[in-house]
Amino acid sequence: MEIKRIEKLDRRAIEQLLFAIPFFKAVQASDTNQFEALLQHSRLIVYRPGEVVLNRGDGDQGLYFLLKGRLAVYADEALTGQAVNYITPGEVFGDLARLTHRPRSATVVADTGYREVLVFSADFAAFGDLESTRPISLHTKLLYYRNTVHSLRWKLEVYRSQYPQDELAERHRAVKLYMGPKDTLDELKSLHGQARDLADLLLAWNSRFGAIYPHAQSPAPQLMARVQQK
Repeated sequence: MEIKRIEKLDRRAIEQLLFAIPFFKAVQASDTNQFEALLQHSRLIVYRPGEVVLNRGDGDQGLYFLLKGRLAVYADEALTGQAVNYITPGEVFGDLARLTHRPRSATVVADTGYREVLVFSADFAAFGDLESTRPISLHTKLLYYRNTVHSLRWKLEVYRSQYPQDELAERHRAVKLYMGPKDTLDELKSLHGQARDLADLLLAWNSRFGAIYPHAQSPAPQLMARVQQK
């Protein structure tokens, strides 16, 4: 594992990679100071084949985005048997444990079929209490939770379309959308609650059926060459 200081890397390449992630693209477009604040609480990590990225049972509050390579997900620490899922570039991981305040539910490993894996790690502790606005503003938190809820609902819809009669599909329908005033603390509280409930539900689906949703597309390889510059 090698931790790279973001300020030492090619800035344009970093931004282009992060723009493949809707949350970061939206923050940069709306408030460059908030984008900088997020970068200050983040780091870039390179993993070699077979290195463990997250251990089942860990309790950290990190949020992770895969930028290059592929990650294999195993149901236990021993890495026995087949991987139960794979994470591809553009995907967020580690978010379910953070939202539900549970230990990590799986072990994530850099796939041995790739020379290296590049992960963007954001320290979610910078978000502070839900109602605080420093260093992360209300608007930025709203962008994060809107994107999170959208992503979770999309993943859950894939399950629900394949198992429409399962009781978990009914639980999905019970998580209501927010209908009140936008850009308010009330909206943030509602989104936070939705994200927590949807994360619990996704964990239940994963436990019962295994992850079945498709993966995101990989970023352009030419960008990755520029990221390695110091």
